[in-house]
Amino acid sequence: MRLNKFISESGACSRREADKLIGQGRVSINGAPAVLGTQVGETDAICIDGVALGEKKRPIYIALNKPMGITCTTDLRIEGNIVEFVNYPERIFPIGRLDKDSEGLILLTNNGDIVNGILRAEHNHEKEYIVELDRPVTDIAINIMSSGVRILGVTTKSCTITKINQRTLRMVLTQGLNRQIRRMCSSLGYQVRRLQRVRIMNIHLGQMGVGKWRLLTEAEIKGLSRPALAKLRR
Repeated sequence: MRLNKFISESGACSRREADKLIGQGRVSINGAPAVLGTQVGETDAICIDGVALGEKKRPIYIALNKPMGITCTTDLRIEGNIVEFVNYPERIFPIGRLDKDSEGLILLTNNGDIVNGILRAEHNHEKEYIVELDRPVTDIAINIMSSGVRILGVTTKSCTITKINQRTLRMVLTQGLNRQIRRMCSSLGYQVRRLQRVRIMNIHLGQMGVGKWRLLTEAEIKGLSRPALAKLRR
């Protein structure tokens, strides 16, 4: 098994984070510094910063209704970080991000292997948002944003936008650019007053209160990323 996969399956971090740790010289195998791409077996002693990794942990999947003001980071030095907010007894990390000034559904896990399967844009996984603007939105603006607008040097993918009322939209995106919805609206002269994510793929926020979290059901886990999960079970 590749070293970064072994580390992610231990629940220590994602594969990408594992590669960073290896590159920084913080990972050792049987007492020797690890190298990117190394293959390891069950008898190898893997350490991060001198601390041995334990056995492979059971996968954890959490749905959180993130309040505004909470930052989606595992950096415990940042006040209001999502890890300390959830206060789960085992190490977990967020899948993707939700801006500090946004609220709603975000998933957390200790399973680094599933992250890319959910986040990669080419998989076209849907995320649904309720967006409240500072003024009434026109049908022309909705059509323009639905077709794609230029932000961050790229044109956004087409998306589905429906009007809930004069100032509130339901937006379904398959893309996750930095502050994408706020930038899309701003490009047409609108400011977002409230942004709430209500769905990630087959996972719905439902009636879960702000700041509350729950474990995903088996049915929800299976629907998250069938290809990724199938790979894990081989």
